[in-house]
Amino acid sequence: MAHVELKLFASLMAFLPAGAKGHSVVVDLPDGATVYDLMDSCRVPRVQAHLVVRNGIFVPPSQRGAYRLQDGDVIALWPPVAGG
Repeated sequence: MAHVELKLFASLMAFLPAGAKGHSVVVDLPDGATVYDLMDSCRVPRVQAHLVVRNGIFVPPSQRGAYRLQDGDVIALWPPVAGG
């Protein structure tokens, strides 16, 4: 079992489950779970999570279904942003 902290920002905060404090929640996942498994467990649409960061390091889309989460990982998600 992996205890992973999920942090959601901006419009993605709407997907935080009950019990979340601020913009984060600790999620228990089975061993071998991936970033996509974490997102799916909280019903965060994959296409809406533009920026994914694991422990401060960017996770490219090609690795989100392959990287196995470890106990204590912190995953932060941001939607696409626009500005100027």
